Amino acid sequence: MYIGLDLGTSGLKALLIDAEQKVVAESTAPLNVSRPHPGWSEQSPADWLTATSAAMEGLAAQAPLGQVKAIGLSGQMHGATLLDAAQDVLRPCMLWNDTRAHAEAAALDADPLWRQVTGNIVFPGFTAPKVMWVAKNEPKIFEKTSKILLPKDYLRLWLTGEAVSEMSDAAGTSWLDTGARDWSDALLAASGLTRDHMPRLVEGSAVSGTLRRELADRWGLPADVIVAGGGGDNAASAVGVGVVRAGDAFISLGTSGVLFAASDAYQPDAATAVHTFCHALPDTWHQMGVFLAATDALNWYARLVGSDAAALTGELGDLRAPGRTLFLPYLGGERTPHNDAQIRASLTGLEHATDRAAGTAAVLEGVTFAVRDSYDALASTGTKFDRLIAVGGGSRSDYWLAAIATALDMPVQVPVAGDFGGAFGAARLALMADTGAGTEAAPVPTISKVIEPVGALTAAFADAHDRYRNTYLALRGLS
Repeated sequence: MYIGLDLGTSGLKALLIDAEQKVVAESTAPLNVSRPHPGWSEQSPADWLTATSAAMEGLAAQAPLGQVKAIGLSGQMHGATLLDAAQDVLRPCMLWNDTRAHAEAAALDADPLWRQVTGNIVFPGFTAPKVMWVAKNEPKIFEKTSKILLPKDYLRLWLTGEAVSEMSDAAGTSWLDTGARDWSDALLAASGLTRDHMPRLVEGSAVSGTLRRELADRWGLPADVIVAGGGGDNAASAVGVGVVRAGDAFISLGTSGVLFAASDAYQPDAATAVHTFCHALPDTWHQMGVFLAATDALNWYARLVGSDAAALTGELGDLRAPGRTLFLPYLGGERTPHNDAQIRASLTGLEHATDRAAGTAAVLEGVTFAVRDSYDALASTGTKFDRLIAVGGGSRSDYWLAAIATALDMPVQVPVAGDFGGAFGAARLALMADTGAGTEAAPVPTISKVIEPVGALTAAFADAHDRYRNTYLALRGLS
């Protein structure tokens, strides 16, 4: 049996699968986010450990864990967990959606070396600018910093006593030479750091350490359970849904959204704001377009009109042509393709005919056009795919998927009901680390239905997307 632990922003999930990859048990524990100032987003790493203990105890209550062979880790990316020489946490972890370091990110990104080495823009949410913010605003903490770990890797330190990361998560720090799959000494030096501040690197399907005996005894696990490298949340989710080969992609409609394509080559184009990261498997990379509000945008609109998201989407019926009302879903800024932490959302083109359903359709269309922007950005780098799988809470809306299929002019495949998220991918990586299996251990799930583009509406969606782009340009004063 194998366990996947997924350290999310709002909770930690533990998943137990058997050797045939069937889910045996699952357990979750909630987490809270602290926002002491506008643009700040923090968590206490101690809470991660408490949540992990609760989730593991929840698994043990459902099934005996004496046959577990390996544990895999997944988690939220980009967090800055700063430790002193005694491995004590120096300050709350700044999370992926913490944007206070926008000035530091711009300063780093102004040096061409960063994009050249990492293949990516230095985004405000990445780890390096956060640490530079600490150096400027909390210099005593920076001076005491002995080790910098990503969230799931702090969890690994507690589980194994080993300071280790893996390629997919490390690629989101802005310190990794993404093509070489190694830390960049030049970028670390530019940050006042050395390799000693960084964890050791392994591949996601490799062994990173062994579970501490104290924890194995506490949870009823064998003494020799290994812990796999694992993956950042999106890379682990890709392993979970079988997107591990060039030509395959998935669209995730969660709180934020991701268009993720696997690649067997390193082909960055930072100017597009596409994320080019290592995948969680050896000799594999991936590219992502990231849009910061997906179901978050729909839930915002549901609160605005006093309804719930499922009721709103259920009122729409068959896919309709976009109306005059346009929604730009930039509630908290945007990454791909704009790299703009300051821009905010806009609902325009309101008229007497705009009712609740028209507003719902406009919100879904706005996120759909953000997906199209990411699709175009990936295409401009040369990344192509012929299979697109939909996951996440938003994928339960056939209307939304039909809009995306029509806007991309590409079928969208929906897997059978099941868990294909980060915890499942982490458990698969644990199996790989234990058995030495490769991509054959990460098949694409059975597809329950395919949402085809509505050919009669492709031109209308293309026209609406043009209006969407022009509205963005006007909003930014660029038209």
